[in-house]
Amino acid sequence: MIIAGIYSFNNGQEVIESEYRNELEEVKDIIRAINSEDCKTKRSQEKTMVDRLLYSPRELNNVFKDEFELRQWEKYRVPCNYPTKYYTPEYIQKHLSQRAAFREMDFIKSNVGVEVQFGKYAFMVYNVCAKMTIFRNLKVINVGIEIVPVKSFADEMSTGVSYFEQFVWDLESRGVSNIDIPVLILGVAE
Repeated sequence: MIIAGIYSFNNGQEVIESEYRNELEEVKDIIRAINSEDCKTKRSQEKTMVDRLLYSPRELNNVFKDEFELRQWEKYRVPCNYPTKYYTPEYIQKHLSQRAAFREMDFIKSNVGVEVQFGKYAFMVYNVCAKMTIFRNLKVINVGIEIVPVKSFADEMSTGVSYFEQFVWDLESRGVSNIDIPVLILGVAE
C-alpha cells in the first residue's frame, strides 16, 4: 500500500515530523507493509450478474491491526460514566444496560494516537474533531494520525466508505478551532 495523499490539519505534519519522527516512520512502514490484495472479497454485482473482487474494509482494518500490534502500538480504551443529573423532572429513567460504555483509540504509542478508518464518514470527522481532542484532554495523546482511503481506493471497496478528498474538503471548510490538536491525515491507496 502507498501513501497517496497528505493533509496537515492544525500543523499536524509539521509537529509530527519534528517531535514524533520515529512514530511517523513506523506508521509509514506499516502502510508500506500492507498487501491490500489479501483483503479482497468476492461480491456479486446484481445488475451485471458478474462476480467481482472488492476490498473488504473489515479485512483492511484487521491487517492494519496486526501490523500495528507487531510494533507494540496499543489500543486504548477509557470508560464513560454518563451523567444523569441533566435529565428533566419529567423523565423517568428506565433500566440502564449493564454493558460498559467506553471510548477507544485504535493505536497509541508515545503520545501519538492513530485511527485507521475504512468506515463511514461520520467516524472520520468524529475522530479528528472530537475523539482526538478528548484523548488529549485525558493526557493520553498529544497529536493524531488518521489513515483513510483516497477516493479511487474507496470506490473499490465492498461497502460504501468515505475518503480522503471528501474529508480534507470538510476540514478545510470547517477550519481549525482553538481546541483542535495537530493531526496528520494520510490518504492511502493500493
